[in-house]
Amino acid sequence: MKKVIVIGAGPAGLTAGLQLLREGAGKYQVVILERSSSIGGISRTVRHNGNRMDIGGHRFFTKDAHVNAFWQELMPLQGMPAFDDKLLQRNIAFTPGGPDPEKEDKVMLTRSRVSRIYYRRKFFDYPVKMNFNTICNMGLMTTFSAGMSYLFSLCRELEETSLENFYINRFGRKLYSMFFERYTEKLWGRHPEDISAQWGAQRVKGLSIAAVLKDIFSKLIPGKRKKVETSLIEEFLYPKYGPGQLWELAAEKFEELGGSIHFNCKAERFIAGEKGIDKVISTGENGEEKIWECDILISSMPVKDLVSGMENVPENIRRYAENLPYRDFVTVGLLLEKLALKNRTKLKTLNNIVPDCWIYVQEEDVKLGRIQIFNNWSPYMVKEPLKSVWIGLEYFCSQGDEYWNMGQEEWKNFAVKELEKMGVISPGEKILDHHVEKVEKAYPAYFDTYAQMEDIIAYLDTFPNLYCVGRNGQHRYNNMDHSMATAFESVRHILSGGQGDKKAIWNVNTEKEYHEEKK
Repeated sequence: MKKVIVIGAGPAGLTAGLQLLREGAGKYQVVILERSSSIGGISRTVRHNGNRMDIGGHRFFTKDAHVNAFWQELMPLQGMPAFDDKLLQRNIAFTPGGPDPEKEDKVMLTRSRVSRIYYRRKFFDYPVKMNFNTICNMGLMTTFSAGMSYLFSLCRELEETSLENFYINRFGRKLYSMFFERYTEKLWGRHPEDISAQWGAQRVKGLSIAAVLKDIFSKLIPGKRKKVETSLIEEFLYPKYGPGQLWELAAEKFEELGGSIHFNCKAERFIAGEKGIDKVISTGENGEEKIWECDILISSMPVKDLVSGMENVPENIRRYAENLPYRDFVTVGLLLEKLALKNRTKLKTLNNIVPDCWIYVQEEDVKLGRIQIFNNWSPYMVKEPLKSVWIGLEYFCSQGDEYWNMGQEEWKNFAVKELEKMGVISPGEKILDHHVEKVEKAYPAYFDTYAQMEDIIAYLDTFPNLYCVGRNGQHRYNNMDHSMATAFESVRHILSGGQGDKKAIWNVNTEKEYHEEKK
């Protein structure tokens, strides 16, 4: 029986471990080493005084049938109305024979996809749409200026040597400066002119003003709509108690099949033999070391940390890996009685709060990047959804900076001041509860030595038994389904005997389509 070590109990690691036990016909002994005390990685659900936080926000939507089947096997689609569906009499297509979320916990809810941009104290659609609401919010002069700017960009296409040029080519300089420039700088701590265009190619893909206009005209011309190839998703799936619930179920299945998970176990050093990496040395909570022998190593840990733990790494590769950039972030959870924001949409919500899952904050006078409204992700994320609003405020920062080092009370006070300044809550609004979560290396970044990532990949692939999966394992801004797909591809390669190159694993999430489009 071959010994397999998997580093990380997040979506990629758990998917790889579970699939290998399911499909490996008893040929593999699989052990997961998890440096924290929780399941799910950045896709975990944090519990606090009866309320739950989704770290980063996770829509369950995918174009990958394999991924979708994996999700629904663990958590079937709802067959009856959820708590808010009932009260609001929502018209949702339920799955015949599916579980009742009011009585059962293992259930996927169907939720409306609502995200907007908050800019100049007004709401704009996300992605930006050239509709009546946008024109009214921008005003005729600004709309005209944006249109002329876009036409100019069509006549003078820029070489896409940066993310800035990538955005300008698709939206024009005016809309870029309004809706992309400052938010991108908040997120990465760098100006878009310093960031690789490859990030835009992975995250924005098919979106552009041309695509928006095509969509508008297709709706105006009778019979034309059916010829439109793709459209933005209007709904997504979501576990009753947040993303961590699904990964906790996956961990249970993994252990039922004979797998084992070791928490607070940090993989730090890797010893290579003739056939690849054959030993992993970990440290526990008390600093004690343990040696794990392995025939196969599946790593979802940051590439930077993986390479730093290896022996005899070429100096240039070690230097590239050491300088790979990341962005960390902090989520500040606030429990409130109400928001000052008014729901001016046609969408019904509990207590008539704004219907957004996410609100992207473009305001330049605050550091806040995004607001999550957990009530709208799932009413079961909130202990008393009829009496309170549970929100998560996302701040992008770097380990060791002044924001990262702030304490719980400092973060609460800082966040409240920003919300009051923006008009999201009224001055003096009562804070019923709060909680702060910090996440290291949440976003692999596309600058500095990222340009040498292909050299790092080439070196890692010299170890035939090493498989790099997931967002941090590949230093690629993957969505959850893409991280799972890297695990599926790795398992296929392992089951085929580990022969041939690993291009299929590294090529996940390189298709030229927007992540949230559907056929």
